[in-house]
Amino acid sequence: MPNLTRKEAFAVTGGICSSLDKLGAEYCFLPEYADAFEMTKAVFLPEEEAIGSCDAVIAVGGDGSIIHAAKSAVRYHKPILGVNAGRLAFMAGLEDNELHLLSRLIEGDYTLDKRLMLKASVLRGDEVISKDYCVNDCLVTNEEKQRMSEIDVSLGGSCFNSYLCDGVLVATPTGSTAYSLSAGGPIVDPELESILMTPICPHSLVGRSLVFKPDAVIGIESADDVTLCLSADGAEPQKIEAGCRAEISRAEFTANFIRIKSENFIDILYRKLAQRR
Repeated sequence: MPNLTRKEAFAVTGGICSSLDKLGAEYCFLPEYADAFEMTKAVFLPEEEAIGSCDAVIAVGGDGSIIHAAKSAVRYHKPILGVNAGRLAFMAGLEDNELHLLSRLIEGDYTLDKRLMLKASVLRGDEVISKDYCVNDCLVTNEEKQRMSEIDVSLGGSCFNSYLCDGVLVATPTGSTAYSLSAGGPIVDPELESILMTPICPHSLVGRSLVFKPDAVIGIESADDVTLCLSADGAEPQKIEAGCRAEISRAEFTANFIRIKSENFIDILYRKLAQRR
C-alpha cells in the first residue's frame, strides 16, 4: 500500500517488488494501483480479498501513510511493515536503502511490536452516533477552527477539568512523537501502555499534559454548547453537537508492527530526532 503522493514512493515500491520477485514471494496491490504497477508481477485485488488473504501488509510512505495502512490491516488482524519514503517516519521498520532485509520478512525472522490503539466514539446519552479508531491520536477542536472553546474533560464519568483552549489531544504512546510532541506533550516509550492527554494552547498558567492508565475512559464535551469536531488520526471529522460528548478509551485490539532490525525505541528516537536538531 504505497502513498504515491510522496515523490520517492514509486521508486521505493518498485524496489520492493523487485526484491519480492527475487525472494519468490507473491504480492498484490489494490485495484487503484493497476496503472502505476502493471509492469510488475503483482495481482490487483479489492481490499477485502487482498488484505484478508495476505500474510502481511507493506506500507510505503511517511508515518501518515503507514497509519492509514495500519488501520486497514488491523481490521483483518494482519501485521504491517512500514517502509520509509517520507521524512522522519518513526513507524517505519525499514528505510529505502534497506530493502535487502526483506529476506527476513519472508523467512519469518522478525518480531511484532504490539501497539495500543484508541477507540473514539461520539455519544448522545448512551447512544453511539459514530465511532472510529486511531493508532496515533484523537483531536477535539471547535468546528470553527480559529476560535477557542471551553472544553470539559471527564475521567471515568467524573468531572476532571475545564480548559479554555484551541482543542484537546488524546494520544497513544505511539502518537507521543507526533502532534502530541509538537503540542508540548511527553515522549512515551510505546511499550509503556498508557493514554496521554494534552490541552492545545490553553489560556491558562497551568495546562500540562497528563498520562493516564491504559484502561482510562476520557470524556470530552463543550462547556458552552458549541459544536466540536473529533478527528481520529486526521480522518474526516465527526461532529460533537450540543448535548453530545466524545468518549475515548483503549481499543479492543492492537496494531501489530513488524520489526526486522534490532533497533530499540531509544535508538530510533535519537536517530530520527537528531535530524531536527
